Amino acid sequence: MENEYPMRINKYLAHEGISTRRGADEMIARGKVLINGRVALLGDKVQKGDKVEMRGGGSTKKYLYFAYHKPVGVITHSPQMGEKDIKQSVSLPKDVFPVGRLDKDSSGLIILTNDGRVTDRLLSPNYEHDKEYRVRVSEPLRESFKKVMEAGVNIEGYLTAPCVVRKTGPKSFNITLTEGKKHQIRRMVSAMHNTVQELERVRILNIRLDGIEPGEWRAIEGDELATFLAHIGMK
Repeated sequence: MENEYPMRINKYLAHEGISTRRGADEMIARGKVLINGRVALLGDKVQKGDKVEMRGGGSTKKYLYFAYHKPVGVITHSPQMGEKDIKQSVSLPKDVFPVGRLDKDSSGLIILTNDGRVTDRLLSPNYEHDKEYRVRVSEPLRESFKKVMEAGVNIEGYLTAPCVVRKTGPKSFNITLTEGKKHQIRRMVSAMHNTVQELERVRILNIRLDGIEPGEWRAIEGDELATFLAHIGMK
């Protein structure tokens, strides 16, 4: 970020996780943002070392976003007796929560945040967002597996939406979905007379699991965060 100065004030506030660029413009227009004690104007630029403040009751909450690698056995929400959930597994601020779910026997990418706006934008059926999974099954994949899965599978009376499947081995494939029915991939594979042995989510939109070990997390920030927020209509 240091090499990006001078930086437009709305971009600065977005980089700091205080607001989206659109929200920043609204706060600036209402005179809620100060640069070195002066009321900021739309289009103002921040120099390295400038003091940026909020005034008059404007939101100063710093939004946080993390990519977390959920291990098998960790519960996303509502653990039962003897079970361990994500909030018990990570040492992050108390107001950070997981967006969406991965079942106990699955692993992979979960986005953690204290920004409640993300939940509706990422999970609502009104939006279509790519989520990619790596899957290993118990029996060799049939010749027709890719074609049938991509066209849609009937799971207990519901026809799944078109998806993208890439075979990665005799018993493995990657699948990219834009919907998220409960246990959808396991049910789709079962309808194809096979059984999921391993299921790992490796990508949500532009956020990737690459390099994050099970149980670890990293911050989502900078251009990666800006791209993610743009994808869900919050930039």
